[in-house]
Amino acid sequence: QVQLVESGGGAVQAGGSLRLSCAASGDTWNNNCMGWFRQAPGKEREGVAGIDTGGRSSGYVDSVKGRFTISQDNAKNTVYLQMNNLKPEDTAMYYCAAGYAAYGWVCGRVRATDFSYWGQGTQVTVSS
Repeated sequence: QVQLVESGGGAVQAGGSLRLSCAASGDTWNNNCMGWFRQAPGKEREGVAGIDTGGRSSGYVDSVKGRFTISQDNAKNTVYLQMNNLKPEDTAMYYCAAGYAAYGWVCGRVRATDFSYWGQGTQVTVSS
């Protein structure tokens, strides 16, 4: 089992920045994929960014490329999502997820079916 706790959400104006953190505990050694997903009211859950914690390969949804950066601190079992130049359309509940993949590139495609464990979420609200 893996427990995930997100933090760092909040309310910012458009153009601002936030850094989300996801602290993992439990059987983290067996889960090499870490990802961030988001879900806005009335919309489907969307994969935002994913990283292979072993090989460092990563991937992003097109709408956040160049603005968001996923990173990790293996010593702290923590994954971060640095979000810059935030837009109102980034407003959503953001969820951290963990899973195992045989190939690192799988983590970067950020598909919910590749992840087994989920956090409770942290709200991000961007005003115009």
